[in-house]
Amino acid sequence: MRHVDFSPLYRSTVGFDRLFTMLDSLAQPEGAQTYPPYNIERTGEDSYRISMAVAGFSDDELSIEAHRNVLTVKGERKEGNGEGAELLYRGIASRAFERRFQLADHVDVVGASLKNGLLFVDLKRNIPEELKPRKIAITASSAKAKQIEAKTTA
Repeated sequence: MRHVDFSPLYRSTVGFDRLFTMLDSLAQPEGAQTYPPYNIERTGEDSYRISMAVAGFSDDELSIEAHRNVLTVKGERKEGNGEGAELLYRGIASRAFERRFQLADHVDVVGASLKNGLLFVDLKRNIPEELKPRKIAITASSAKAKQIEAKTTA
């Protein structure tokens, strides 16, 4: 994989340090973390949904935490299958996992639900009014410009 050097961009931009750090961290391998598989989808103009395949996990074995723009989803299976049977083949993954998602500023977790082995985490972007773009009115200057006369002393 190629490494992209963002240092020239650091010199020519102001306030984008966090963006370049996030891009740089995306290029770093995380140990090929592929479990559990997930989708991120846009469900509206300011709403998003993360869908994770967590088959075999119950809602009390999953935990979701949002702290400082990081969403952490953890799953830890309790030992034993409760039936007292001997397991001959394990095809359903039961390993513990921890998946972290970097959230953008002003993105809040609205709720989470577990249905048919899929964990849905709903997100909403709430931009404060003072950060939203506002229209600036342009006033027209009067047609008669005031003329400044200089006095000369003789």
